[in-house]
Amino acid sequence: MRCILSALLFFSAICSQAQPVKKVASTTSSSPKLVVGIVVDQMRWDYLYRFASRFGNGGFKRMMNEGFNCQNTMIPYTPTVTAAGHTCVYTGSVPNIHGIVGNNWYDSKLGKTVYCTDDAAVQSVGTTTKDGEMSPKNMLVTTISDELRIATSNRGKVVGIALKDRGAILPAGHSATAAYWYDNDNASFVTSTWYMKELPAWVNQFNSRKMPDSLMALGWNTLYPVNTYVQSTADEKAYEGKFKGISNTSFPYNFSANSTNDNWDMIRSTPQGNTLTAEFAKAVVINERLGKDSITDLLAVSFSSPDYIGHQFGPNSIENEDDYLRLDKELASLFLFLDKEVGKGQYTVFLSADHAVAHVPGFSTENKLPGGTFSGSSFTKEMNSGLKEMFGSDSLVKTIMNYQVHLNKPLIAARSLDEEKITQWIISYLYRQNTVSQAFALSKLTDQPMNKTIQERIGNGYYPDRSGHIQFVPKPGFIDGGRTGTTHGLWNPYDSHIPLLFMGWGVKQGSTHRETYMTDIAATIAAILKIQMPNGCVGKVIEEVVK
Repeated sequence: MRCILSALLFFSAICSQAQPVKKVASTTSSSPKLVVGIVVDQMRWDYLYRFASRFGNGGFKRMMNEGFNCQNTMIPYTPTVTAAGHTCVYTGSVPNIHGIVGNNWYDSKLGKTVYCTDDAAVQSVGTTTKDGEMSPKNMLVTTISDELRIATSNRGKVVGIALKDRGAILPAGHSATAAYWYDNDNASFVTSTWYMKELPAWVNQFNSRKMPDSLMALGWNTLYPVNTYVQSTADEKAYEGKFKGISNTSFPYNFSANSTNDNWDMIRSTPQGNTLTAEFAKAVVINERLGKDSITDLLAVSFSSPDYIGHQFGPNSIENEDDYLRLDKELASLFLFLDKEVGKGQYTVFLSADHAVAHVPGFSTENKLPGGTFSGSSFTKEMNSGLKEMFGSDSLVKTIMNYQVHLNKPLIAARSLDEEKITQWIISYLYRQNTVSQAFALSKLTDQPMNKTIQERIGNGYYPDRSGHIQFVPKPGFIDGGRTGTTHGLWNPYDSHIPLLFMGWGVKQGSTHRETYMTDIAATIAAILKIQMPNGCVGKVIEEVVK
């Protein structure tokens, strides 16, 4: 309790030091003072209802009751991963246009693997590690955040925050006022010289408290008696992942035995990561004076911890259920804070997810559901071994990324090998795997006898220089994974059906079950703000949402 009180007193202290920043008044008041975009990293749509009986009235339910609920929102591309999802939400575009085809990709022009926000031309700010050498330069289009900056002649502020760098940077766009993300090595929020030369004083003050230490000292126990979590499996499951230094997967978790550095990293995989994010978001609003005049500002918040927890424990775990019950309380607190600081009805908020998640294969087996695992690295090794025997050359497959096989085209050309025969050999190999339903050369995508929805989503995810040469589609329920945990990335509804809620200024109350898409979010916010859509936007305005 003493740790919590100390953290709250410190937060109040740094907020009181905020200096007012005057902005020229807008010529129109027909817009919200602040847009808050919330992306929950790895949230299935069904969580809104699966956990509803224990949600309070101020978080998810407030958005559902006061705002507009798009019940059937789908991701219109594959792979359904974090970087592509955050980019799509804020650009209204797809990887085929915006170029963010995954968290990582193999760039055939550069001849190397690229991380989505890597930028060697910038330097870290707030850390001596390379964790700050990041920017949005690999994203090829504008975001709704950029368009707001353009529409207000850069007077409207835009700030992106998340524990994950990509969750902060890509939503904030190219011209953001700031983007901040979490650095494990010093338990601090950091940035890069893309945005500024040094951290603002208030960020240094926030970091100096080392709030992760106070939060992790609390451990993690269930919000309610553990035997009342009837929406989840038993607490201890062999197919759940373990925390470093902890021998079981049962509550309560005591992190005090771990080193400080371990806890700084581990906070990502606990609900405390959501608390840290929410408290930093409040500090941003106060210290940057967001929503304090008639010129619209934008705060992009991504809650990263649900993704770490979901990967480790799976969607049917008590850990996942407890995380969402606690996240609901964080949202309720954030909305009450915004009511006070900006004004109820004076801000617009939307909430969605970057992707959902598959069941843990062990859970599927336990419940007699189809599903299992495969190993992409084993596929690569076996293919290269077979290709060497057939064609006499090593390493003809460069890598498998995002369910696509990348050929070593320079080597194939240098040795005058038959690329078509190599491609057909690989396709034949993939079809022999009992985990694969389809495999084909991406150059022949439109010729494939396959469901048109799947075909369209693969096409929307294809960007030539950053995509592979051969696509394979796992059977439903199968993931590239190991003995514990789960993942996401496919076209299937368990990965692509996401929540979409709007609330506040300019938003009608209601809901729809018609199919809407992740690409529609940016278009709808543009309509509410009466500004131009992002320059790669292919989404449509969800007309039912807009007053």
